Amino acid sequence: MQINNKNTRIAASFEIPFIQYLDQEGISKTKLPEFTSDKDFLTSLYRNMLVARQFDKKAISLQRTGKMGTYPSVLGQEAICVAIGAALDKQDVFLPYYRDIGTMFMRGVKMEEVLAYWGGDERGSDYQNPNVKHDFPFCVPIAGQCLHAAGIAAAMKYKGENNCVLVSLGDGGTSKGDFYEAINVAGTWKLPLITVIYNNQWAISVPRKLQTATETLAQKGIAAGIESIQVDGNDIIAMYDVLSYSIKQAKKHKPVLIEAISYRIGDHTTADDASRYRSTKELDTAKAKDPVLRLKLFLENNNLWDDDLDNNLITEIKTEVNHAVDNYLNTEKQSPTTLFDYLYQDLPDAYQDQYNELKNL
Repeated sequence: MQINNKNTRIAASFEIPFIQYLDQEGISKTKLPEFTSDKDFLTSLYRNMLVARQFDKKAISLQRTGKMGTYPSVLGQEAICVAIGAALDKQDVFLPYYRDIGTMFMRGVKMEEVLAYWGGDERGSDYQNPNVKHDFPFCVPIAGQCLHAAGIAAAMKYKGENNCVLVSLGDGGTSKGDFYEAINVAGTWKLPLITVIYNNQWAISVPRKLQTATETLAQKGIAAGIESIQVDGNDIIAMYDVLSYSIKQAKKHKPVLIEAISYRIGDHTTADDASRYRSTKELDTAKAKDPVLRLKLFLENNNLWDDDLDNNLITEIKTEVNHAVDNYLNTEKQSPTTLFDYLYQDLPDAYQDQYNELKNL
């Protein structure tokens, strides 16, 4: 079979656009979106990224001192989750993977609820804010949330609701069948679904180049008939702009897949040691693209921010985080017998002795 001869025609061809406004120095090389003229909005984005970062730092400290279980850091990826939180409407449904604390806080989840979840208390997923109860809790099984998202989007379309669903996952999750099945049905059924890939370059210790041979992760959506976009995930202005566009498209029943290019600066989780498999040089290169610093530099370059404002804000956020930590640490512990709650309508005799033993502890 001869492929490259004069009789060959191209059956189809595709392009993946890459969107970026700010370089790593916080300087724009192109015209900025209209929303960037709103100082209050930009500073709120910066504040929410700092909230995620300060909380992240505190959560790791709690784990290291035995006050919380294994925790996955969001360090270096704050722009993605904060942009999602800023772009989604309240009535939309959000399905996170396990690093989406920035979005969850902006949606109304309490910091102490997130701490409780990673502390092994399932009550952390029972959000007390009624406005966020339709969102899903953290999903640790890789890419399983994608199927849930497709199902919810199908229900929304069936009911004629003018909302959308946004699901996030890591780059490693795009190698799972759940991901492919979800985007395939979204494209076929024209579902109001947005899929955001956190391409942080590492699936635990497996680098991006060993996960898949595709040139981009975004192009995986092309096979599903979905509009696919790659964006600088460390540029929150680009992230918010692309998400705002994608949400409008999804609500017209035009699903979108977004690949957000970023980097996992921290370990995969507190149970990991990333220094065993990645170089210091690679890490230093990634730190220079820090999304929090990038927006800070942009604000300073435009005389919208200074060191005094920054120091005061960090102090304020640390107080907020410490208050949540106190609430978490002072939460009344559950009875050990809750291990058996909601498993059976009537507890089988085989478990009765175990139940009684726990009850008497």
